[in-house]
Amino acid sequence: MGWLRRGPRRDGEDAPRDPEFAYFSRNEAALFRGRVRETFAELGLEVTVYADHVIDDRGRRFGLTNLAAVCHQDRRGPRVWPGLIRRHVELVVRAMDGPSALDALPPERIRSQLYPRVVNGDGLDAGSFGYARTVAPGLYEILALDLPESVMMLTDDALARLGSHAQLRDRALRNLRGLPVEGHETVRDADGMCFEVVLGDSFYTASRVLDLDGVARRVTGLPLGEHGALVALPFRHQLAFHPIRDTSIIPALGAMASFAATGYEDTPGAISPYVFWWRDGTLTQLSEHDEERGDLRIVVGDDFQELLERLIAQGPDRR
Repeated sequence: MGWLRRGPRRDGEDAPRDPEFAYFSRNEAALFRGRVRETFAELGLEVTVYADHVIDDRGRRFGLTNLAAVCHQDRRGPRVWPGLIRRHVELVVRAMDGPSALDALPPERIRSQLYPRVVNGDGLDAGSFGYARTVAPGLYEILALDLPESVMMLTDDALARLGSHAQLRDRALRNLRGLPVEGHETVRDADGMCFEVVLGDSFYTASRVLDLDGVARRVTGLPLGEHGALVALPFRHQLAFHPIRDTSIIPALGAMASFAATGYEDTPGAISPYVFWWRDGTLTQLSEHDEERGDLRIVVGDDFQELLERLIAQGPDRR
């Protein structure tokens, strides 16, 4: 799971791009959507195909964003798309047609499999997830039920059947804290820049930003200090952080901004292309996309600027 990984570009950059999935050429996107339609048909479902989703004849909506990113990221190319699409569609159809896990599982089993998820707000239906808590601009915390073959994001109606949201969230956070750290890498360069990356196959790896101090203790042996940390969560399987203690924050900030933007691009489960300042559980955005120049820029408020000036005044590397 290399942090600089990019998916293959099968057609040249000069080929006309698909308006919805820019990593596909128009021809590749047509091939992808055609195969999606054929796969649903093979399973007995006729669907109407739209740019980023399909709708079957019963009015059920199936999103294509993650599946398109999975196909794009697979380095074997379009020859393996039929198998990838088939497995995904079969899984989705089984989940939709089978009995709801909320009806099939006993209450305590459900509570033991609850986890909080930090997700990008794009495509999140505010009418169904009114309880969602804002984590940062465009990012929300919801509750999810972890199942053997899928993850069920719980709507307002689902939560109403399970009990108090506050109690359910408390249990979900305890479950999150109990997950193992699957992988940890320290990214560094010859000039001394470094930051930590927690990674794994769990759909909740990036969501561990909700327990960042606990994660920092587990992977570095030290708690986060009074100044907090830089943090990035580009997609669901990666969480990066740099404890703020001295002027090493300056090179780390630029490197993590690039890390976040690269990891977010064309990735299944994308969350955010930006880097944030974590302080006492609150996230403040520190990078953004410059629309005019087409690249990233660092943007800091008065509080962060004051912190930088204090760190510079105290001198370098006081860890």
